[in-house]
Amino acid sequence: MTRHRLLFVCLGNICRSPMAEGVFRRLVAERGLSDRFEIDSAGIGDWHVGQAPDNRAQAAAMRRGIDISMQTARQLRAVDFSHFDLILAMDGSNHGDLQQLSPKQLHGKLRHFLDFATQTGTRDVPDPFFGGDEGFDHALDLIEAAAEGLLETLVVEDGVAAKPGAQRSSL
Repeated sequence: MTRHRLLFVCLGNICRSPMAEGVFRRLVAERGLSDRFEIDSAGIGDWHVGQAPDNRAQAAAMRRGIDISMQTARQLRAVDFSHFDLILAMDGSNHGDLQQLSPKQLHGKLRHFLDFATQTGTRDVPDPFFGGDEGFDHALDLIEAAAEGLLETLVVEDGVAAKPGAQRSSL
């Protein structure tokens, strides 16, 4: 059985990456595939280490039935580059930072998260931190699309279908 280890990364790990972690966790649970994934999130910087996700991120996620309140922000660690199979950047700046921080031989693990949602027409999940509530909803729309595309890609690569009786996501 293939077990995928995924790390979602944004700048501070209190908005986009915890929302992506929560969305992807729910998606794999609904498909009966949780045992095939290790899912985590981290931030490039250390500004919010130990904090819960931004209240607006929590509220936006909760409106979609996703509870991210128990997550705790952490900073990206050097060991993450060897431990995780895919490290998914929320935007081009995060991706560039990841390339600078990671060993060159591991650059193949680094991806733009929205590369799995080509229909969105963008590669960046905008950082909603300095905006209003609508920015969090927009970020979640993009995250949900990318999560669906990522899971579909990994399931097709594995040749694995959802377990019988598992619900399909309505994302």
